[in-house]
Amino acid sequence: MPALAIDPPTSKWAKLPSHRAWLLQQADGLFAFFERRIVNPLGGFYDLDDEGRPTAPGYGAGGFPARYLFATTRIVHAFAIAHLMGRPGADAIVDHGMEFLWKAHRDSHNGGYFWGVGYDGQSDATKQAYGHAFVLLAASSAKVASHPDADRLLADVTNIILERFWDERYGAVAEEFTADWRPLDDYRGQNSNMHLTESLMAAFEATGEATYLRMAERIADLLIRRHAAANAWRLPEHFTSSWDVNKAYDGSPMFRPFGTTPGHSLEWSRLLLQLWELGGRKLEWLPQSAKSLFARATSDAWDTRKGGFYYTLEWDGKPRIRDRYWWPCCEGIGAAAFLNAIDGASTYEEWYRRIWSFTARCFIDRDNGGWRAQVDDDLRPNADPFFGKVDIYHSLQACLIPTLPATGSVTKGLADLLRGAAG
Repeated sequence: MPALAIDPPTSKWAKLPSHRAWLLQQADGLFAFFERRIVNPLGGFYDLDDEGRPTAPGYGAGGFPARYLFATTRIVHAFAIAHLMGRPGADAIVDHGMEFLWKAHRDSHNGGYFWGVGYDGQSDATKQAYGHAFVLLAASSAKVASHPDADRLLADVTNIILERFWDERYGAVAEEFTADWRPLDDYRGQNSNMHLTESLMAAFEATGEATYLRMAERIADLLIRRHAAANAWRLPEHFTSSWDVNKAYDGSPMFRPFGTTPGHSLEWSRLLLQLWELGGRKLEWLPQSAKSLFARATSDAWDTRKGGFYYTLEWDGKPRIRDRYWWPCCEGIGAAAFLNAIDGASTYEEWYRRIWSFTARCFIDRDNGGWRAQVDDDLRPNADPFFGKVDIYHSLQACLIPTLPATGSVTKGLADLLRGAAG
């Protein structure tokens, strides 16, 4: 393990005014990079290349204009946060995204939200749980930011999730459907359900409606208390329609890669602690599971010689895809910040510093702005499956989570600060 610059840590970086100022400076840089050219005047948002320029349709690995549902919703979420932080102009970006969600992504005939929207209609008309989870997040963040269209979007996507995706037998959602709601296959995925857990908690924070929280607890119980715990805290990703683990599955390298994805274990670590807090600290298995997931992911996936998390692992914990992506580091930062605040063991401060130091060295692009998406096993900038400067959802939250109380989402923390300032 590489030595730390300060050994041993005698204070918490997240409590240092200078570190907090640095975090806010990084968040400001992300907003400034994306707000320059992200808005597509024809609707939705552009993908950006390495220098922050709008890309042509088919850039990178995609054959269609991007404007995917997860990208539209994440920009709405990010700039709702910017608006809560008092950033002038952020409201216009939220308006632009909310309009595109309602008028272009939403299927006014069959209900639900299209995965991809091109310039001549839908480029991918499937209805995917992953995308609908982020519609719920965007709607919840927009509601906290007092957007006038948030309630209709929140009500609409909630009904779709309950009526089309939610499977009460298992306490989780089905994965994907055709435009007219015929099941595409019997695949069930951890990733979509994890992000739905995040979004359900955000909806609970925005509305106070307990149904959202109960659904989030059921998903966590299925995926973490049952499946992750039974697999030595290596989180299974892929399942059959009856929620049996499918270890042979190998799908999209971006969304459904073979094996285990330790970044998701880190993400769940933070989400479980947030769920524990929102539920009044009643479910005692949640914090212990958060620690177990964090310990397994950092032990298996961190390269002790060069640093960074391997993207995917074999089922025995050995590296499979050795490239390092930005988002597992972002999720490791968030998890370490939460564990550091709630538990306080020195190991979490050490991990917080270690991951941030690697991130600053390898992902923050000081020449062009924004963050690089991936580096190879020699820590050189790399591409495929990610190209250019991807959306700011993960990186922005990594910058802001350590500055806020470890009791809820970024939007809730900022809203609470606003209420305190108003008082």
